[in-house]
Amino acid sequence: MIYRLALVALLVPIVARAEPSKAAVAKTTVQQYAFEAFPQWAMEHSAKMCPAKLEELNAYMNRKDLKDPWGHDYKMYCGKDLPPTAKGIGIASAGPDGKLGTDDDIASWK
Repeated sequence: MIYRLALVALLVPIVARAEPSKAAVAKTTVQQYAFEAFPQWAMEHSAKMCPAKLEELNAYMNRKDLKDPWGHDYKMYCGKDLPPTAKGIGIASAGPDGKLGTDDDIASWK
């Protein structure tokens, strides 16, 4: 019994470290939208500045869901709404609090 408890105590931290955090998943996703999916979309839609909806980029990411790891929709910024430090498109997650414009936001341009 003690052997099993010791083994569990050793393995739980290893398994926990192997799973990416929600923040890491969100950061990877916003970067994929902005730096992988959007450039591919832009090459195929040279007459358009921005996708009409974020869903248009999902085809370039093999994604169907528009929710961040906390269950909130990702936000797309493009055209006149583009943040000054973003290039082409900006994608953001509202983070754990679900409110955009707070310190826990995760954005492709940060």
